[in-house]
Amino acid sequence: MIVLIMITLTDARQQFIGHLQGRSRSSATILAYSKDIEQLVDFLSKENVTDPSQATTESLNSFMQKLAKESYTAKSISRKTNSTKTFFKFLKSSGLIQNDPATGLVHPSFETKPPRILSKMEYRALRDAARGDIRMSAVIELLLQAGVRIGELAKISVDDITFDNGNPTVYIRPQEGTVERTIPLTKPVVESIKKYLEIRPKTQSKALFVTKTGRPLLVRNIRTAIDRYFRLAGIKGAKVNDLRHTWVAHQLQSGLSLVVVSKLAGHKRVSTTEKYLQHIPARTSEDKIKLEEL
Repeated sequence: MIVLIMITLTDARQQFIGHLQGRSRSSATILAYSKDIEQLVDFLSKENVTDPSQATTESLNSFMQKLAKESYTAKSISRKTNSTKTFFKFLKSSGLIQNDPATGLVHPSFETKPPRILSKMEYRALRDAARGDIRMSAVIELLLQAGVRIGELAKISVDDITFDNGNPTVYIRPQEGTVERTIPLTKPVVESIKKYLEIRPKTQSKALFVTKTGRPLLVRNIRTAIDRYFRLAGIKGAKVNDLRHTWVAHQLQSGLSLVVVSKLAGHKRVSTTEKYLQHIPARTSEDKIKLEEL
């Protein structure tokens, strides 16, 4: 005999969030789920559905149709569909509902855009556009030639940069959503960082990149500045993360091992790195890297 626990959708959402936190999901993932389910609960409550067991596949489909009418992209609706499915799967496994209405939900189809990889001309134009800005020039060199994420770059400290023994590196510390790794630095990156350190404001902050007042440079500051240099360089349709895409593609195209690139990029799965192979021209037939050969 199954005994269902009576609970409101609002309380069920709180239990779901607590479940995600207990599984050590990242704060970004938890926030995304939280907002998606909050939006769903708000919609259902306006439809007089306050008990999880009252939700039906039809009511959930109505929610998705409402999102489409509000001009949400198919990709966004697919994410919210996934959140909804995960939410109701949790409710059923927790004994809060007997039947899962989300099993009947279908993900909308959408085309996944290939990664934006800067051409050699765009690559040079961006570097040239920022050449007069010593700090941002160093930032762009790190993103273009070390492949770090913008969030990782904002957390790099002065102590994480090593120039000793002719083997310059940057150490990426293990943090939420970040894989610990040490990345070798090229000569242009080293030169740009050294040049920046000469004019870096004296401050108690250990952050590598700081503002004129000595405070750590935030992700939003970095993104705004790089977007400005994209415009100055005449590069259209590019975002900050495309610098990382460009680095991964260039490393693979140069013939560097798929596994090595994956580790340096901090990808949790080699398959993530492998996806780039279809977007770059192979040097020769022998340079094509196959997973089964690794």
